[in-house]
Amino acid sequence: MQHCNQLPLQGVNVIDFGQYIAGPAVAMILADLGATVVHIDPLDGPLWDSPANATLNRNKLCLRLDLKTAQGLHQAHELISRSDIVIENFRPGVMSRLGLDFAALRRARPELITLSIPGFASDDELRAQWRATEAVIASASGVFTDMGQNRVLMGINPSFSPLPLASAYGTMLAVSSVVLALQAREKHGVGDQIEVPLAAAVMEGLSYNSIKIDGYPLRYKTLREKESERRRAENLPMNLSYQDLQEFLDPFYRTYECADGRKFYAVCPSHREHAKRCLQAMGIYEEMVVAGLPKVDDPYLPIDQWEGNASLGVYPLPADWAARISARMKEVFLTKTAAEWEVIFGEGRFPGAPHRSTQEWLHDEHSNTAGLIVEVDDREFGVMKQPGPIAWLEGCSEPMLKPLSRRDVSFEQALATLSERPDPVLPPAKLDTPAGWLEGVKILDLTNVIAGPHSTSFLGRFGADVIKLDPVVPNYDPWNTVVFGMSSARGKESVLVDLNKPEGREVFNRLVREVDVIVMNAPDRQLAPLGLDEASLQAVNPGVIFCQLDCFGGPRRGPRTDYLGYDDLIQATTGIMLRFGGGMETPEEHAHVGTIDVMCGFAAALGVATALYRKHHSGEAYRARTSLASLGNLVQIPFCYDYPGRGPFNEPSGRDVAGYSDLSRFYRTADGWIYLDASEGELHKFAAIADLSGVTCASDRVGYLQSAIGRMSSAVLQERLQAANIAAAVPDNIDHLRSQYSRSADGQPGIENGSYSFSIYNDHPSGHRVTQLDPYAIRPRVGRIRALSPAEKFGASTRKVLSRYGYTEAQIQSLLDASAIGESWSEEYLPS
Repeated sequence: MQHCNQLPLQGVNVIDFGQYIAGPAVAMILADLGATVVHIDPLDGPLWDSPANATLNRNKLCLRLDLKTAQGLHQAHELISRSDIVIENFRPGVMSRLGLDFAALRRARPELITLSIPGFASDDELRAQWRATEAVIASASGVFTDMGQNRVLMGINPSFSPLPLASAYGTMLAVSSVVLALQAREKHGVGDQIEVPLAAAVMEGLSYNSIKIDGYPLRYKTLREKESERRRAENLPMNLSYQDLQEFLDPFYRTYECADGRKFYAVCPSHREHAKRCLQAMGIYEEMVVAGLPKVDDPYLPIDQWEGNASLGVYPLPADWAARISARMKEVFLTKTAAEWEVIFGEGRFPGAPHRSTQEWLHDEHSNTAGLIVEVDDREFGVMKQPGPIAWLEGCSEPMLKPLSRRDVSFEQALATLSERPDPVLPPAKLDTPAGWLEGVKILDLTNVIAGPHSTSFLGRFGADVIKLDPVVPNYDPWNTVVFGMSSARGKESVLVDLNKPEGREVFNRLVREVDVIVMNAPDRQLAPLGLDEASLQAVNPGVIFCQLDCFGGPRRGPRTDYLGYDDLIQATTGIMLRFGGGMETPEEHAHVGTIDVMCGFAAALGVATALYRKHHSGEAYRARTSLASLGNLVQIPFCYDYPGRGPFNEPSGRDVAGYSDLSRFYRTADGWIYLDASEGELHKFAAIADLSGVTCASDRVGYLQSAIGRMSSAVLQERLQAANIAAAVPDNIDHLRSQYSRSADGQPGIENGSYSFSIYNDHPSGHRVTQLDPYAIRPRVGRIRALSPAEKFGASTRKVLSRYGYTEAQIQSLLDASAIGESWSEEYLPS
């Protein structure tokens, strides 16, 4: 493995006007990767007073400017004149009104890249000028409503979570877009003006929750989904207790108590070997076989053709087998500690992890050894535990593990630092033909489940050509491949190849020789035996960029680096589930499919963009890396830090929490709910609303507000609060947003459709009518965004791709006869 001392974005200058999370986090990640960042605060300091600012502003030069004065504005222009990237995350129009119009700045310097991250899209007529806090964006975007099957069945609706999902997704979409624009600038000399609305970003993060498949086969519905549908049909209340709910969970997708009282999360429902390995390791596999547990050889057959009603490795199990297996697993888990089970699962190559709190994760041996958590000697808090890098290039990552404290500087010092680097040498600006930032880049996708496949589909919107390669016999059930793939396989050609056959390996090598980037999601331990490690692939195509995602990996190796895992395990092991559920007795998975997976996909795209930029400069190909664990840190950035004397880890947690405080929480209205999100410093604003003006002197503010708000309609209240510049939003739901903002698929990516945009595919290749979110959150002015074609059937492009790469019809038929390649896993696209 090659090593370099220079971070990949060294020599890139960034001006960060960002406040709160998203803007500063984008600039933090750029600084982690080596960019020089000047962070600008107002004269009174940051708008958000939090120790998290120590993380968000590490490695940055911090400066206070009054942009409302001629001198402050002049100084801002001076700094921008020496920068490559400028970042802001205010309401649309704020920067222009201050005298920093991004379009004008780019007319003067077309090579400049500007990034705006508003709460709602600038072309959202209803919401563009709303006061858009994290909770308001979440509420308006359906995040808090129908928040997972658990909360629905418990009747907790709406349901609050303190995770800043919109800012976390917005950060990853925005930072990847900026670096993609930066690497494209190397080729055509032009920067870009990019907008990433946080409402659109959180919708992209929830794209697996928002897809609608008409005629969705019953076989994929979980016990929880069936129970909630039954209760709706029979007009029964949603009132399951936490304990009752456990019995509706799949045995391979649930929490168990261990000998030491700690809870353990097992997640191995869909892989052909994982559930079997789990039962074998627990000593109960043979017992289940004797009891008659059926085995379905081909789960891709319609369920009415199966030889039994269930099979290990097919999700979800029917109720009778789920109950029987769960009962035995509960007994066996009690025989060992959670730490012992962690090793058994990890070394046995099937996924599971103990529940830990965020504080435990910050001090965990693996997270610290692997560089997932780093120490920063902050100027205010002393030695702090902070999240490590989000994405990195292997061989260039050591300097990222020693971040510097934020430093206060004068304007003159900031300007001098920005002036140290030579002006970038760029080709003459080509403005005539708009192209995608990755036009002409060829990607081979060897990934599975969500994070990896999502990353390459995401890269496809910028013009990359993606070939998805899968085995001739699938390793996962159709729930995991086809149902998820309807989102993550968009814009790709699908090819089936058996790498274990010499003829299949030759087909694979021919593909490898033709591509620029290979993306893989597995730990090193799995890759080398398959000949899929970086050294093997470089031998076939020297200079190919290799991007690797895994679960627990960090810049260095740690005790659990090679352990397998999914999104849910990172939620368990980093403290997300304990917070969401309210403690070790009642841990609960955060409700959204791919909560961390999708972010990790965007982080992989950032890694690819960084590696392409670095290769353009140095000619060397470095391996891009990221992991689910690193994104588990990002989504907890408001509370993912520790230092001597830190206050308690007391962010809102559990099912009963309605928000952060009296002024920031859900209130019931006359006809529904509203999320009010005001701060103590904004109390005076309520004077403008006669019905609420008494809150300023109320002794019981919750009681007063609940009484007053309870007499008003949600829509009227939302309008009046926003008119008074008080953040508030009625909790919408995804079904309603989809029905309001869907159109028949028109070949457009949806980037001109405001904060929400869906397409209806009446002739989807699956044969179902499918409604899906558009690839619309990143909106460049120069770069072109491509609408993604619907996900084709697995194997549909095998013939086409092989003939393009020089195989004759006779050779293709011979490979098919030898099962070295395949054209399909099943008769039906979505097995019924």
